[in-house]
Amino acid sequence: MGQSQNTLPCDKSRDILIKAEDTTDPRYGSDPTNRPIEELLNYGIINLDKTAGPTSHEVTAWVKKILHIDKAGHSGTLDPKVTGVFPIALGRATKILKSFLLAGKEYVCIMHLHDSIPRDKVLSVMKEFVGPIYQRPPLRSSVKRKLRIRHIYYLDILEYHENDILFRVGCEAGTYIRKLCFDIGEALGSGAHMRELRRTRVGIFREDNTLVTLHDLLDAYIFWKEDNDESYLRNCIQPIEYTIPQFPVIVVRDSAIDALCHGASLTAPGVLKVSTGIQPNTIVAIISLKGELIAMGNSLLTTNQILQAEHGIVVKVDSVFMKPGTYPPWWSYRKNRE
Repeated sequence: MGQSQNTLPCDKSRDILIKAEDTTDPRYGSDPTNRPIEELLNYGIINLDKTAGPTSHEVTAWVKKILHIDKAGHSGTLDPKVTGVFPIALGRATKILKSFLLAGKEYVCIMHLHDSIPRDKVLSVMKEFVGPIYQRPPLRSSVKRKLRIRHIYYLDILEYHENDILFRVGCEAGTYIRKLCFDIGEALGSGAHMRELRRTRVGIFREDNTLVTLHDLLDAYIFWKEDNDESYLRNCIQPIEYTIPQFPVIVVRDSAIDALCHGASLTAPGVLKVSTGIQPNTIVAIISLKGELIAMGNSLLTTNQILQAEHGIVVKVDSVFMKPGTYPPWWSYRKNRE
């Protein structure tokens, strides 16, 4: 049941098209993988494995306490009993979290049926929940209980044992899996409830070798501080650029970077490369030739229009990540060329 390939919106493949050629000055900026550990604590993301018990707020607070930092944020609340992928952004990287809303999420759930239902009927009914569905948030939620549409990208039964069904679901952010189980039970005429839930994906973050526990993080921090060994902490904290593959990108000239760092919109002359599939209002990542994330913004044009544009604004910057002064202002490049 479901798609032959379980994909989320962030899995869309894109090619990179070249608009112009240029080089990058090695004196400015840096390879994101070689940042000093102190900078990584301000521009990093942790693919945390949340355990059952604590609230999302408590987990985030513990991360700040472990790393001795003032600012951290998570990508979406998990109920205390729910486990799994729980990305936490550090410092200036927290601004990337709102862009995760369009990436999609995946869960593995155990749903308990209140009556025995033939397997074929369960399969048939669950197929009807793939696509756009209506949901009203449950009583115990942090949002207004207004009827809204959420998209289910795939819904696959993994195991069926007596009245317990183990299934995998890929869905839009803001989908309530507990409510999904209840609605499936209503459609089956038997009633159902969610018995156990684990989140297995948030956009590009998966259950893979980047997943770490709070204990891993604490040990890594101690190794760094007491033994001057930062390798473990680097394994726990990914640079913010780790998130870039889930967005279409625009690569810009060095001379355009400082203006972007001050919040200026991106204009056509600064563009070197563009991802395919960009449409107006698409969220794009603006990156340097070294692969550094400069800013996120909303495209005003399509990919082809950006490639053909010689002047004018192509992206309106929304969030800036790179500090001003990392690269010289544009007039410095112009002066050197003259």
